Amino acid sequence: QVQLVQFGGGLVQSGGSLTLSCEIKGPTYNNLAMAWFRQTSGKGREFVAAISPTGKLTDYPDSVRGRFTISRDDSKNALYLQMNSLKPDDTAIYYCAARPGLFGRGNYDYWGQGTQVTVSS
Repeated sequence: QVQLVQFGGGLVQSGGSLTLSCEIKGPTYNNLAMAWFRQTSGKGREFVAAISPTGKLTDYPDSVRGRFTISRDDSKNALYLQMNSLKPDDTAIYYCAARPGLFGRGNYDYWGQGTQVTVSS
């Protein structure tokens, strides 16, 4: 069984940076595509970033491309989201997610507990 445990988040000023972490527990880490999503009460769940099982491929929506970077550390079974140039619109609950096989923008099987990111203006 795959379990995702998130760390990080908090309050940051507009223009600031923040890094989210996600620890993956389970026997199939190297075969998992990973992703980050965020959710607000007004917009619902939004895709933020994805990374392939090998880490060689990444995908971002236009809203965060160039500001956010997804990465994984196989030695630590960890997933990261580095967020730079944060805006108040980035305020949301952020979730890490995983699924076996190809990465994509949806249909993830496993989810972290969520962590709040608040960007003040």
